[in-house]
Amino acid sequence: MLSLNARDFQLLLFVAAITMLAPIFLNPFPVDSSLAQFNGGYPDLMQRFVIFGIFAIGFNILFGLTGYLSFGHAAFLGAGSYAAIWMMKLLTMNIIPAIILSIIVAGLFSLAVGFISLRRSGIYFSILTLAFAQMSYSLAYSVLTPITGGETGLQPKLNDPRILDGELAAGETARANLFGLEMGSSYDLAVGGWVFTFNVGYYIAAICMLLAFYASIRIFRSPFGLMLRAVKSNQNRLGYTGVSTRPYTLAAFVISGMYAGVAGGLMVAMDTQAGAERMFWTASGEVVLMTILGGAGTLIGPVLGAGMIKYMENIISKINTTILEAWFAWAPDGLQDVLVSVIYPFVGKGWHLTLGLVFMLVVIFLPGGLMEGFEKIGGLFSRKKGKNSDSVAGSASPAAAE
Repeated sequence: MLSLNARDFQLLLFVAAITMLAPIFLNPFPVDSSLAQFNGGYPDLMQRFVIFGIFAIGFNILFGLTGYLSFGHAAFLGAGSYAAIWMMKLLTMNIIPAIILSIIVAGLFSLAVGFISLRRSGIYFSILTLAFAQMSYSLAYSVLTPITGGETGLQPKLNDPRILDGELAAGETARANLFGLEMGSSYDLAVGGWVFTFNVGYYIAAICMLLAFYASIRIFRSPFGLMLRAVKSNQNRLGYTGVSTRPYTLAAFVISGMYAGVAGGLMVAMDTQAGAERMFWTASGEVVLMTILGGAGTLIGPVLGAGMIKYMENIISKINTTILEAWFAWAPDGLQDVLVSVIYPFVGKGWHLTLGLVFMLVVIFLPGGLMEGFEKIGGLFSRKKGKNSDSVAGSASPAAAE
């Protein structure tokens, strides 16, 4: 089915089901519950899950398959965002042309950066990509202000040409749409004490992520993906056999950059603005953390890593002393103060400390990321099931002998 083997097709169906049902299972607590703080099924956060999932999937094609660690992938994310916003300002607010142009611009930019950076490998390659990203950030922030908007960024305005769109009425705001269907429109479904929000923009971004995930499966299982694994395994040995690895690594770099372009275009489609901060080195470091945390070289790992980091950034970071005091209202005053004092440094503005601890524990105990942990859990259940089967067979054999 879809040129996938049974296992990959089942994985694709699993990811599709989880993605489509996210507004339901990400809201496990009623809105009036003290634990409603942990609900993540609201449109803005869900969009971040899938958009950064696309970003991480693309980065994993480069890092997970070839072993080339780029510290400058945020440059392609930013280039895609600027391309999309200019398409919306000049041509139409329809997101299709914007995303197409973001892919093209990010692909061309990554081709130029990769052509130079891939002349080196290892830490030298990483430093080169970081240098290109920081130069791009500096140019977008200052020198290219007429094109990028500088520190204020870009967003659609009333007097923009928008050749294919009709004129806006006075006071009307230009909104991103898909053939008239606005990205920001949502529908709420109330079931008991739960409220599920179905956002149009989220589902469009989710479909894009599923397509990106399907493409990554095909790449992983293709002869091209096998060559990329060979590059990671022993690039020198491939060179000794007469195989030139540079076309393969450059192709992987460009594909990875195009994935970043898709993510950048979707960011603009969901929130019609673009700024230079998307090119900063911290954004590149974030996608590295996502990939390693989830499991570099695995299919679904980067998506899990992106979801976990964005969840912590948007949920854990919003927990304050008031919320903590409400949680521990059952405790005596002295104990309540102690509990709040102990936990507070790890939440709110200190959520990075929690992320650092989680990342440290994963790297130490699960070098293969979260996917390695799931595989170990699955292995425990399979061994337990095997032991139960053996015990049943052992108890049945005497009866059979009689």
